[in-house]
Parts: sequence; structure tokens; C-alpha cells
Amino acid sequence: MINIKNKTKSIPLIGVSKSILKIKELIHHVSDTCLNVLITGETGVGKEVVAQNLYTESARVSQNFVKINCAALPETLLESELYGYEKGAFTGAHRNRSGKFQMADKGVLFLDEIGDMPLALQSKMLHVLQSGEFSPLGSEQEFKTDVWVIAATNHNLEQSMAKKTFREDLFYRLNIIKIEIPPLRKRKEDIPPLIEYYLKIYRSEYPNNRVEKPNSDIVSKLVNYPWPGNVRQLQNCIKKQMIMQSWEKTFNDLPKENGQDSTIVGTDKNAMEIQELPDKKAVNSTTQIISEFVDLSTSSDKLFEDISLKKIKKMAADKVEKEVIFFVLEKVGWNRSRASKILKVSYKTLLYKISEFNIHPHIE
Repeated sequence: MINIKNKTKSIPLIGVSKSILKIKELIHHVSDTCLNVLITGETGVGKEVVAQNLYTESARVSQNFVKINCAALPETLLESELYGYEKGAFTGAHRNRSGKFQMADKGVLFLDEIGDMPLALQSKMLHVLQSGEFSPLGSEQEFKTDVWVIAATNHNLEQSMAKKTFREDLFYRLNIIKIEIPPLRKRKEDIPPLIEYYLKIYRSEYPNNRVEKPNSDIVSKLVNYPWPGNVRQLQNCIKKQMIMQSWEKTFNDLPKENGQDSTIVGTDKNAMEIQELPDKKAVNSTTQIISEFVDLSTSSDKLFEDISLKKIKKMAADKVEKEVIFFVLEKVGWNRSRASKILKVSYKTLLYKISEFNIHPHIE
């Protein structure tokens, strides 16, 4: 959710397509201007990579690169993380704490998923961008900050402005320089060099795993695959090959274009729907069903005490709910804002469910 990097080498922007070459040129021209930059594109295209390249080519590279994901934190926590707080500002504020604007002073503040920033916080963000001044929560003192703000979003902010969910004045303040990254399916010529790059990286990172180069037939299939998850999905595909030890099997496990193996359809990220859950082996007996929720090895008296329709119904509902939430989060790259819209629940409700069910990403 929040990340600070200092004097770190960024991942290079890999690609030979006209769009990537144009972005590289734009990075070169913009990096020392410190003009606010808005990076747009689908989830997984590499928006943070572009932000890091802007940072490493700038004169601010010796200062902090501070990242905060505006979609990953509730409104109250996001505000305190951005601006900091004074001791006693709210329950649990036992000491003064610096915010990300202070940490990024003289450096770069990367506002990821800016399109998910709550409307109530957008006006305060606009004030800071205009004046360079802010007050921590619970404080009347104003602090000056000199940060280069780079924002990123997978939303269509023009549509968000029309719906009154994103402020026009904030959009124009952020959108001084716009860098739009096309999805991977629209720059297929970038796929072979991306494969080469990540093969090299993973051979170094995972020396005990065999990372094979795909043959020309597989490369052709990979190039023509639509990659709904973009570069991030391609990275995971290469990692999965290390486990599967077969490019053919790895490729065949990718969601198919016709949607039969996919679970998310449509291109509008706010209108995605669940089409079909992953295939599961059918539970074909009452014993199998009950054994998921009741310890069948207990004595008969204890066993019958545990068999309560109300209790089992709740446990079964929780199990399905947890699996569906995890499934959707995996499909949208753990973007909680998008997941809440797909599941048709409030963002706060989704955060509660994630905490209640202790849902975490799989560690690869």
C-alpha cells in the first residue's frame, strides 16, 4: 500500500513498439521539469515502471520515491498517511507522525490509483498541489513541501468527472503531462523482448528453478494471446512455467479468449461481471459435504450436536463468499476498489470481509 524507495534502480521500460519508444522519449524530456504527470492505462501495463523511470532520470533521484495506493486504504487512514497527524488527533494517535508529503519532500510522491481517491480528500489534495502547503491532522501549523507529484490511474477520469466522482480542477492540476500506456494486446511486438527480459531476471532470482526459453511456436501463441492482465499476467505466466516445467501446459492454463475458462468479461473495468467460477470437482455425496464443516471422527453424541442447519448454512456461505472474494481480487490484481464494484458491495464492506476472512494474496 505504501512504499518508500531511496536511490534504487528502477525496472527498465521494455519494448520496441512505437508507443513505448514515444513514452521513453517523453520520459527523457519531462524528467527534469517536475511538472505533474498523469499516467493512465489498464491494470498491469506498467504505470509504476514509468513513474520509477521518470524518477531515476530526474535530478531528484538522490531523494525519496514515496508510493501510496489511494485504492488500498480507507478514507480516514489515507488522509492521515498522506498528511501525517499530531499526537491526540484521534483515538490511537499516541505520537506525532509524518505523512507521505513530508517523507517525499524534495523527492517524488507517486499517487497510485488516484481515480479511487475519495471525493472528500480531493479538495485537500488540490490545495496542497496549488500552494505546496498542508497541515497534519490535529494541527494548525502549516508545512511547506516540495514534491514532484506523479499520479496513475486505470480509470477514465473524463467519465469520472462527468459522474461527479472526480474533481475537474484536480484533474487539470494533475494532467499537465499525460502518459498513456496502451494494453499489451495493442503492442504485440513488445511481448518477445518482455519474455527475454523476465526470463533473464527470474533465472537470477530463482537459480534453483528451471526457466526455459519458449520455442517459436509458443512465442507465436504468446504474442497472439490477448493478455487481459497485461505485463503483470505475462510475468506470472513465466513464473508459473518454472513450476509447470512446460510452456505448453502453462499456455493452455491461460484463460481462453471465448471466455469459457475466463471469469471476467467485458472491457469496462467498472462493469466487469463474473461469468463462471473456476472448475471444481463436484461434491457427490452428503458425507463429503458434511465433512467440510463437521469433524466426522467425533462420537455420535458430539457429532449430532455439531450438525445444525443454521450453523452449517453460515459456514458454507462464508466459505463460498471467501472463495469468490479471493477469486475476484486475484482477477483484478488485488485492486480492492474494482473488486468492490464487481461484487456490488461498498469499499468499506469489502475491506471488512477481507479482514474477517483473513484473505491474502498467494505468495509466488
